[in-house]
Amino acid sequence: MERLTDGLKKILLAGIGTVAVTAEKSKDVLDELVKKGELTVEQGKVLNEELKHNIKKTVKDSVNVSVKASSPEELTELLGKMTPEQLEQLKEQLAKMETAEAVDGESEDGVNAEAEAATKETAETAPEKKDEE
Repeated sequence: MERLTDGLKKILLAGIGTVAVTAEKSKDVLDELVKKGELTVEQGKVLNEELKHNIKKTVKDSVNVSVKASSPEELTELLGKMTPEQLEQLKEQLAKMETAEAVDGESEDGVNAEAEAATKETAETAPEKKDEE
């Protein structure tokens, strides 16, 4: 009978040991899964931010929206809805357009001045040629 009691005692202690080891291992596994989950969440956040940035850049680079205002009031309303960044971009575009117009105007003036000079020169040399003939 003593052997039976010792056997049951060993089986009972083995069961308790198994439960203790299982609890420790499950805690370790659970902690590891939590760490992996946190890493996954952090990676997801970073990836989400990158995607947002890429989408904004793509939209900004490839999407052009043209709005036609038929009255000064509509234009004022549109300007009121623009962000400071958009207003700054608009100012830069206007400055570029003004510069381009100024360059075009100067080149036209230069062409006109050259044409006038050539016309004068031709007019001055024409009588001389007649005299020579």
